[in-house]
Amino acid sequence: MFDIVIRNGSVLDGSGREAQRLDVGVRDGKIAALGDLSSAEAGNRIDAGGRTVCPGFLDLHRHADAALFQEGYGDCDLYQGITTIGNGNCGLSLAPQAGPYEAAIGAYLHPVTGDFSGIPVDTMEAYLRALKARPLPVNALMLAGGSTIRASVAGFQKLRLEDEDYAEIHRRLERSLAAGAGGVSLGLGYAPECYYNTKELIRALEPIRNTDTVLSVHMREEAMKLLPSLEEMIVVAGELRVPLQISHLKASGRENWGKLAPRALDRIAKAREEGIDVCCDAYAYTAGSTQLIHILPPEFLQGGPAAITERLRDEGQRRKLLDRLETGRDFDNYVYLVGWENIFVSAVKRPEDGRYVGMSIAQAAGDKDPAEFALDLLRDNDCEVTMIDFITSEEDIARILQSPFAYAVSDATFPTGGKLHPRVYGAFSQVIETYVNGRHALTLPEAVNRMTRRPADRYRLKNKGRIELGADGDVLVFDPGRVHVTATYDRPAQRAAGMDYVIVNGKIALRDGRLTGVQAGNVLEGNK
Repeated sequence: MFDIVIRNGSVLDGSGREAQRLDVGVRDGKIAALGDLSSAEAGNRIDAGGRTVCPGFLDLHRHADAALFQEGYGDCDLYQGITTIGNGNCGLSLAPQAGPYEAAIGAYLHPVTGDFSGIPVDTMEAYLRALKARPLPVNALMLAGGSTIRASVAGFQKLRLEDEDYAEIHRRLERSLAAGAGGVSLGLGYAPECYYNTKELIRALEPIRNTDTVLSVHMREEAMKLLPSLEEMIVVAGELRVPLQISHLKASGRENWGKLAPRALDRIAKAREEGIDVCCDAYAYTAGSTQLIHILPPEFLQGGPAAITERLRDEGQRRKLLDRLETGRDFDNYVYLVGWENIFVSAVKRPEDGRYVGMSIAQAAGDKDPAEFALDLLRDNDCEVTMIDFITSEEDIARILQSPFAYAVSDATFPTGGKLHPRVYGAFSQVIETYVNGRHALTLPEAVNRMTRRPADRYRLKNKGRIELGADGDVLVFDPGRVHVTATYDRPAQRAAGMDYVIVNGKIALRDGRLTGVQAGNVLEGNK
């Protein structure tokens, strides 16, 4: 007797191979049979005739560390077929925060993760214990964020670390991995990790030397200095001999489109030939989303949000900053790369500034200089402002997703209030609707591979991302032609359409396109 039998579907097993006509039997949370199950008994029988059956999608670059604790979380994932997520990315894990810098870390994380009051964040053990104690709609993997760890030890002011600082960073990193973190993430484009030079970064990461711990990195630069930034991380991975994951690979700025991404992919391919285990991922939108403070040059990020806010009140500092925004080409200067008309306010701290949400900086500024307006907005909101910035091209996205070492992610952030990026609700449906059905950049088997087995294998999740005997019962049933993204930049909190059944660990979470209320997700730890 099976709990579920799925009959007559076209089964994509996640490998990238063409579909097979198979029935799938699920029992006790596992795929228990494949083949002709026409006479098998089952508690639930699903006729998948004319539809695709494939593994549940894995989004291993999400920022739902706090959102997972919110009542009702899950529809944004399940309606687009996501059954497993990975959090703690870009160095910005909620834990561990224990120490005198918790308030500063909290102010830094809020625009990305949203409010996390009431969630234990002192240690990774405490965070994961709390996560395990609550019902989850999807499976969740947590990474140890290097920025959070460094900030918890030395705050945002200290540029050069002492021996005792490195020793404590090592202890916190080792403890987080022992607690169950599935890898390490870096945010070298953000404070305080942008303070590391290459040698210091290697020193901070010594605990993972000669291990299979995946090092996932938001690189220092993603525009004009994309290639040197990539080269730095290849050096780091080669020295430490660890797997390297380049997060949300892109070439920001119109002048870089079609030029730098192919060169970056060639460099990754060469590094792989040299024996360095490098992969990358990408999201299927031309706009990104992060804190507005990241329009600022690295030297203005020192000290964290409180110190930045004070600098913005200093007229002399503002003059220097305005000049840097106008003339600077030695950092990812988004003002130069895309212009104020392509940088949109997505969330603010002060209710009275809510009228600017959804407007570009150029629009919101009115008759005021856009740069002056942006700095005032940051100052008045204690730097707790997020943006959506249109930075890359569909051609580059397609090129990256087509590569043999890339997979799809959302990079979804969850600020409290304001407007979400539509990728929160639509990233994986976007891959199918735009890059399979629309642009024909990927076949459906290729797209499914990049949303299932590739990310699962990257993080050694041996029972995820595949339709095979003994694999976890995370299964989707859908008609690819009906997959549709309803979330827009104006109305982002709209469920994706087209998923008929979403099964999580052998339990039906979405039946006939409707949530069942089942909470069958598990916390995934390390190599488990």
